[in-house]
Amino acid sequence: MTDRLAGICFFLLAAGYVWLSAGYTAGFGDPLGPAIFPRVIGIPAILLGLSLMIWPRHNAIWAGPAGLLRQAAALGLLLGYALLLEPVGFVPSTFAAVLGLGLLMGAPPVRGLLTAGIAAPGLYLLFDRLMGLPLPMIGTWFG
Repeated sequence: MTDRLAGICFFLLAAGYVWLSAGYTAGFGDPLGPAIFPRVIGIPAILLGLSLMIWPRHNAIWAGPAGLLRQAAALGLLLGYALLLEPVGFVPSTFAAVLGLGLLMGAPPVRGLLTAGIAAPGLYLLFDRLMGLPLPMIGTWFG
């Protein structure tokens, strides 16, 4: 039953993702248009959802209260990351998200700090400088 429920969720999310991407337009740039990336991700996800609904593999054991609490905390952390990305900035938000997720997964605090300290500025350099995606290093809260 767990595989079928996950399949339904994957299918609905991916179908909505592909459907919403159909309206993307751009007056310049890639001849394929901006809708190609969501379709490249969404169509295999639709197929995955269908396969889980049709051919479930096993009945998974659900997490206990501690596991569900960690999952809820991770979801809250990712939601906070999305909401605070612009006002706080990419580097501080990513640092906090990587550190928080690492600690939730059981990383030792020193390694979590080291990983977050390397990942946050490294990802900023990758996305902003190398790939040309404009990201706010420091958000509006800090000037």
